[in-house]
Amino acid sequence: MAIGTVNANATTAFASATATVTTVTQDDAAAEDLTFHQELKKRFIEGGPGFMGIVLLCLILGLAIAIERIIFLNLSTTNTKKLTQNVEDALNSGGIEAAKEVCRNTKGPVASIFYQGLDRADEDIDAAEKAVVAYGGVQMGQLEKNVSWISLFIALAPMLGFMGTVIGMIQAFDKIEAAGDMQPSLVAGGIKVALLTTVFGLIVAIILQIFYNYIIAKIDSIVNDMEDASITLMDLLVRHKK
Repeated sequence: MAIGTVNANATTAFASATATVTTVTQDDAAAEDLTFHQELKKRFIEGGPGFMGIVLLCLILGLAIAIERIIFLNLSTTNTKKLTQNVEDALNSGGIEAAKEVCRNTKGPVASIFYQGLDRADEDIDAAEKAVVAYGGVQMGQLEKNVSWISLFIALAPMLGFMGTVIGMIQAFDKIEAAGDMQPSLVAGGIKVALLTTVFGLIVAIILQIFYNYIIAKIDSIVNDMEDASITLMDLLVRHKK
């Protein structure tokens, strides 16, 4: 009888251990089955709707402005060499009016600068050069429009994350003070929220920084084309007047 009782207890313990292992395995499998999107959504909710919502708003607004600027800059990009050759051919064959017609039919700031210079070519070279320089500044302002907002969101997102971190730590210490005891379960929630807000703020800043650098590089490229085209236009007008 004693041996039978021992065997029964051993069998019961083994079955209980097996059930526990199976449950843990199923929980681990369920955790592994979470997709990246589901995990991101879960962490976002755990971070709290307050600061996480503001950080998400920074990301949405920053991406909207960045995409609009990228589309605008790509539409503003012109094949400067081809445009210059077409303007030169038009000057040689049809004069100023033919060259202006070529510029009217071409999109982009370079063509607009060419048109302003050609429009004052009948006066003198100095007047044409002043018009090109002045209108170049106007075009540069249009290229850089709203870009400062992206840099604001890049700075604001991690600052909001750090603020969430500080507030989460304050809440954790408030719980310790109220309980009068240092228990891990009291501070774990506050510290977790604090770290999540920091992580999401940094992620938003990194994403927007990549778009910002691309936009700045694109603007620099277009501005360089505008400056080279302006010098080329002045040379064309000087040769045409001769």
